[in-house]
Amino acid sequence: MKNFTRRTFAFSTAAAVAFSLVGCSVTTGNPGSSDTAPREQKDEYRVAYIARAQADSFAAWLADEMQDEAANYEDLKLEVFDGQADDEIENRMIENAIANKFDAIIIQANNADAQIPYIQQAVDAGIVTITTNPRVEGVDGTNSVDANPYDQGAIVAQTALEQIPEGANVVVLNGPAGNFHSTERRNAWEKEFFEKRPDVKIVAEDTANWNKDEALTLMEDWSLANPKIDAIVSVNDNMASGALEAVKGKSGFEGILAYGVDGTPEATLLIQEGKMTATSLQDAGELAQLNMKAVHDLLTGAEEEVNVNVGNPLITKDNAQEYIDLYTEAGLIDN
Repeated sequence: MKNFTRRTFAFSTAAAVAFSLVGCSVTTGNPGSSDTAPREQKDEYRVAYIARAQADSFAAWLADEMQDEAANYEDLKLEVFDGQADDEIENRMIENAIANKFDAIIIQANNADAQIPYIQQAVDAGIVTITTNPRVEGVDGTNSVDANPYDQGAIVAQTALEQIPEGANVVVLNGPAGNFHSTERRNAWEKEFFEKRPDVKIVAEDTANWNKDEALTLMEDWSLANPKIDAIVSVNDNMASGALEAVKGKSGFEGILAYGVDGTPEATLLIQEGKMTATSLQDAGELAQLNMKAVHDLLTGAEEEVNVNVGNPLITKDNAQEYIDLYTEAGLIDN
């Protein structure tokens, strides 16, 4: 297998400052909104990107792409913070970005319900606020750059209709409870696959929080309890690869099918090798490009509101090489 490399993002040096500001006051009343005064034009705008978790391969990929894309804008200074898949940490980072008077905050929510009050604080403080991967609903005045998670799951589930054998046993790996992407991808599998294939039995299902190691542990237990598992249904690639690792070389699991979402470099390699079956692309590069364009347009007044989606092409063994070539050129896969 080729080496899969991921350029991990580190805490910005401002993170240490941010954590030292607990208890600082937060300005409210939307002082920077277009209802009160035009936004101040600056030679440089400070943008905080609060990422969900470095341990999540897609989140780390997206953070890297955000940094690369921000470098194309001379008037944007992007600082990246690692939310560590912890609601309390992520919420504190949003509060600290407000207290530090960032011009814009881009938030990759870990749990939308937990983050909503803090996202609202950012909006009320007059800060340009974008939610991304996932879009967070229920906050007035936010912007969003995302994908349609139902469509992402549906295109893979529809492919599985003709691939998963009759009477199959499957296991299901879900993302965090309350996460928009996890919920909608699982809904897509239910409507587009399980309702149409009542012969298929779910022998185990649990949450692995997008995490490869958690998925590996679950699959180790499931494979002991269920010696016949025909397919892994996962709502992201990271968990699918962890589950596959758990049964690698294990007798009886040589032909197991595995489905994910995200189209990560690792997943495309696994698909090319015949170890994973299919995924749909959530292009971190395109998300980063749209986020940086959106934040720049909003800060400079070129746009008053931005809500956009990226596409979700299917990746199978037939076209995996196309994406491997792209990732290799981008430095995400070593030859």
